[in-house]
Amino acid sequence: MRLKCGQPLPLLRHSDVPPRVIENFILTGYRFPNYSLKECLMSAFRPTNETGNFWSHFLPVFIFFYHFVEVFSWEGAPSGEAPFFYPLWNYFLGVFCLLMASSLAHLLNSMSLVVREVCFFVDYGTISSYTVGSSLAYYYYIHPRAGIVDTGTLNSSVMGVTHDHAGLQTPSYAIPDFIVFFESFYIPCACVVAIICVLSCCNTRQRWRRHRYIIRTLVFLLPFLVSSTPIFHRLLSRSPYSNTSSSFTASSSMPVYFYRHCLWLVVSAIFNISKFPERLAPGRFDIWGHSHQWFHCCTFLSILDELHMIKAEVQAILLSPTLLLPPATPPSALPAPTIAATYGVMLLLQTTIVSIIMWFSWQANHIHGPQTDQLKKAHPKTT
Repeated sequence: MRLKCGQPLPLLRHSDVPPRVIENFILTGYRFPNYSLKECLMSAFRPTNETGNFWSHFLPVFIFFYHFVEVFSWEGAPSGEAPFFYPLWNYFLGVFCLLMASSLAHLLNSMSLVVREVCFFVDYGTISSYTVGSSLAYYYYIHPRAGIVDTGTLNSSVMGVTHDHAGLQTPSYAIPDFIVFFESFYIPCACVVAIICVLSCCNTRQRWRRHRYIIRTLVFLLPFLVSSTPIFHRLLSRSPYSNTSSSFTASSSMPVYFYRHCLWLVVSAIFNISKFPERLAPGRFDIWGHSHQWFHCCTFLSILDELHMIKAEVQAILLSPTLLLPPATPPSALPAPTIAATYGVMLLLQTTIVSIIMWFSWQANHIHGPQTDQLKKAHPKTT
């Protein structure tokens, strides 16, 4: 199938590739699933129907990094290695892995049918890891007790802190039932939901194919609702900061970023389910402008607004001399970030997700391996 004189493999119509590769309403620009790694990498610079999917999540890596590192240049910010930033680094790793896995999945999926399945299994796994990375950042920077430390009457009077029967501090704006949930179940729930999402999305590649886009979109609604509970609490209660403080000013932008974050998620879901605009004109948006590219753009914009929201809360804590994440010793209301509670949680989650991916990959090889061998024999590469 290789053209002479070093020319790249030709792009094909939907009728010339295996049904597994075909996307709804995309008629041209397909790569046959027998590319080498080099050919896949070079295809990033060719107008295929996956080119836009690659660049729309690869370039945002650099945009995200540019906005992320700004935090470490703020006045009063500790060094980047400080425990204060452990949750933020976990959030960064979640986003980085999501964007890189997504872009590479679209670039490398034409190596074989089995590799195609594995690429998207990894993609779903990194999305789930990202949701837990977000939850860790929310927990330590937007938690109802975040920044509440026992520093005496000054902190208590400024923050409106009361003491519960156990001797721990509870801010007066916090709802006790929410406090119990956050303290005991928030991170475990986020991890369990992430695992459920991986299992469900991987299953849509082997069953439930007809409604796979709806299922994948709705499945990730659950981690959004669980991880966003600290933000819902903040929006439904008064600000923990004094109205005249610089922390209040910094934190006041958080709701706007969250609403924008939600808006972009809704728009991305609409694109992912509806398959507009290619549904209206099949074949016209095969290379540029189809729904999955818009889906990628909207999901990144949602992530960028989420980053700004987290940065606003980090800055609010840093701007107040009495608001520091408490040390990991009693009687602090919220333990400070530790390696075990941040990187350890992510490592355990990643180990579980990798095990799930390996299981589904083994199944995919069992299902698609024979067909891959048949395709290699039917479409040999010749020089």
